[in-house]
Amino acid sequence: MVASTMSSFVKWTIILLVLVSVILNVVLICLGSNKAPKCTRTPRHPPAAKHDARSTVFADLTPEEYTQVRDYLLGLTELDVTSNAFAKPSQNFLFLIDLLLPKKAQALSYLENKGAKPAREATAVIFHGARGYIREYVVGPLPNPTYCRDVTVDRYGADLPINARTVTVGEYVLLFQLVEEKVFAKLSKLMKESFDVDKDKTVNAFEQMPRGVKSGDRVTWISFFRDMSGMYIHPVGLEILVNHGSTNASSWRVERLLYNGQYFDTVEDLKTQYDAGNVTKIVYKKTDDYGSLKPRRTPLQVAPQHFAFGLSSLTGMRAFDVRFRGERIVYELSVQEAMSVYGSATPGLALTKFLDSSIGVGRFAHELVRGVDCPYDATYVTTHRYIDAPGPTRYKNSICVFEHNTGQPLRRHFADFYSNSYGGMVNSALVLRTITAIGNYDYMWDFIFYQTGAVEAKVHATGYMSTSYLVDGNMKYGHQVADKVLGNIHTHFVNFKVDLDVVGCTSGVLELSPGVKNVFLTKDMKYVNVSMPWNPQHYAMIPHLVEKQLGTEQEAALRYGNQDPPLPPRRQYKVAITKHKDTEQTSSSLYSQNDMWSPAVDFSKYIKDNESIENEDLVAWVTTGFLHIPHAEDVPNTVTVGNGGGVILRPHNYFDTDPSIDSPDSVYINPGTEQSCDTNRMACLAQETCSPVLEPFTFNGFDGVINFDGF
Repeated sequence: MVASTMSSFVKWTIILLVLVSVILNVVLICLGSNKAPKCTRTPRHPPAAKHDARSTVFADLTPEEYTQVRDYLLGLTELDVTSNAFAKPSQNFLFLIDLLLPKKAQALSYLENKGAKPAREATAVIFHGARGYIREYVVGPLPNPTYCRDVTVDRYGADLPINARTVTVGEYVLLFQLVEEKVFAKLSKLMKESFDVDKDKTVNAFEQMPRGVKSGDRVTWISFFRDMSGMYIHPVGLEILVNHGSTNASSWRVERLLYNGQYFDTVEDLKTQYDAGNVTKIVYKKTDDYGSLKPRRTPLQVAPQHFAFGLSSLTGMRAFDVRFRGERIVYELSVQEAMSVYGSATPGLALTKFLDSSIGVGRFAHELVRGVDCPYDATYVTTHRYIDAPGPTRYKNSICVFEHNTGQPLRRHFADFYSNSYGGMVNSALVLRTITAIGNYDYMWDFIFYQTGAVEAKVHATGYMSTSYLVDGNMKYGHQVADKVLGNIHTHFVNFKVDLDVVGCTSGVLELSPGVKNVFLTKDMKYVNVSMPWNPQHYAMIPHLVEKQLGTEQEAALRYGNQDPPLPPRRQYKVAITKHKDTEQTSSSLYSQNDMWSPAVDFSKYIKDNESIENEDLVAWVTTGFLHIPHAEDVPNTVTVGNGGGVILRPHNYFDTDPSIDSPDSVYINPGTEQSCDTNRMACLAQETCSPVLEPFTFNGFDGVINFDGF
C-alpha cells in the first residue's frame, strides 16, 4: 500500500514537472518572439584594416607624426611661422602637412626585399605672408624629425608667388568683416527691403574662381544666397567684386557690384541710385525651403513605378505602360536587336554579322540561378514560349525582379559652411532582369527603375567569344588568346525601342495620351568668346546652352560619326526619331539574318519618307553597344565588367523638384540628432523586424567642419 502510494506520488510529481517545463518554454518563446530575430551577416573573409610592414611605406601620417612635424617647424626661429587657424595673410602660416611618398624605385626595392626601408618624410607648405612667397619643405625623418629642406624650386622650377595661395580660414574671416563693414552696413535699407537682412538675419557668401583674369590677380566675385538649406540654389541677386591682393587687409576694397543685373562702380553709387529709385528693385519675398534634404515622406497614392512586362521569343525583354506616380512616361520600352560584326582572315568569321532576333533573343532565356544571376531573395517569374517546338515550353524562373541597393548614394550633401547638416539617400532601384544565352554569348538584360523617375535599359555580355584558328595574316584581326587560337575583334550593337508618352504642349494646352504631342529637342553646349561686362577689354570662352528642335525624321536620324559602317540602317544611327505608326512596330525581323540584302523590314524606309516629328507621337530607336577586342583574360570566358552599354531615360524639367525627396529612404542629420529615428533610419536598423548583426550607428562628421568662430 505504501509502495503504491509512493509510485502514484512520483508519477504525479513527474507530470507536474513536465507541465511546468512546457509552460516555462511557452513563456520563454513568447518573450523571445518580441525581440527582432538576428540575421547574422559575418563576412567569411573580412578585409584586413591594419597596416603591415609593407603597407606602412604608404601609410598616411598619424596624429602623432602631424604633431611632431608641426612642433618641429614652430621651433625653427628662422621660419617665424604660426599655426593659428586665424592667422592673417601678412603672417607666415603653416597651411599644410602631408605624407611625402617615397620614390618608386626605393619603394619597390624595399617591397621586393632588395633594399632598405625608405625614410618616412612629410611635405609642409608655408604661406610666407610676411615675405611675399610660398615655400614647400621636406621634413624628416619620422618620427622625431631632424631636418627641413626647401624643395620649392626643385619641384616647380621657380618661386611660388604669395597670391597663388589658397584662401585660408583667417583670410575668409577678414573678407567677411569687409563685407559686413563696407557693404552691408552702408546698404542697410537695400539689404532689408531686398533680402530681409537685419541684425538677426543674414545672407551667405559663396565665392567664384579663378580670382581675376591674369597672373598676380587676387580679385574675387562673391555671390550672396539666402541663409537656407541648400543655400546654393537660393541666390538673392547681389554680387560684389573684392580686390584682396595685398597681404595687408586694410588695403582691400570693393571694386564692383552687381545688383539685379545692373553693375555699379562703388557701394556709394549703388546706395545713391537705389535711394533715388533709379534701379529696378528686388522686393523680398519669402520662398519655400525647396533646398532642404529633410525626408518629406509624403504618402504616395500609388506605387512610384508601375509597368507591365513580358518576354518576346524573338526580341526579348519588353515593358509597357510604364508609369511613375500614376502618370505614363513610356508606352513601350523593348529590345529590338542584338548584332555582332566580326573581323577575320578566315571565312568562318570574315563576313559574320550575327542578327540575334532572327534566331530568337528571348527564345534562349532559361532559368536564372538564385544568388548568382539574381539576388537569392528576388521575385522570380516563369514564362512560356512557342518557337520551333511542337507545343508551348515552360521556362521556370526566367525573369527576376528585385530591389537593388547600388552601393552609392542617389544624392547627398554635407554642409560644412555656415550651418552643419548631412542629407542623403541610398540609391535603391527596382530591377527587371532576364539573361539570354544565344549560342556562345550570354546577354544580361536589365530594365532599371529609379526613384527619380529615370528608367535605364542596359545590357552586359558574358559567355564565350568567337575565335578562329590562327593563320598567317590573322593577327590584325585580334589577339592570340591560346595556342593557335585567335580571339577575333568584333562589335556588339543593341537596338532599343523607346516609345515615350511624355506630356506634350500644343498651343499652350496640355494633352495626354492618346493624342500625345511631343517634339525632339537636342541640347548641347558651345564655347563663346564673350567680353566681360565688368571688364570689357577682357574676353573669356564661356559655355552657352545650345538648343535645337529637329523637325523631320531625317534631321533626327543621328549617325555614329562621319563614316557609314557596313551595317543595316537601324545600326548606323545612335538615335533615330520617327513618327509612331502601327505599321512600324520593330526595327528588325525574323528574316533579316538570312536575307539581309533584301530585308523584310527595311528600317531605312522609316526615315526616308521624312515625315514631320513636330507635335507628334514619337518613337526613339536607340542603338548602343561596345567594341570587344579579345584578350587573354577572356579565357575561360568573357566577364561582364567593362562589356556593356545602355540608354537612360531621365526627366529633364518634367517635375518641379526631384521626386525622390519624398522617399522614406532619405536620411537627414543635424548636430545633436545623430541617433534620431525620425530623420535617420540608419540609426534604428536594430529595431527593424529582421535586424542583421551590425555595428551600432555612429556619426562624427561634424567634428572636422570649418569653423569661423573664435576669431
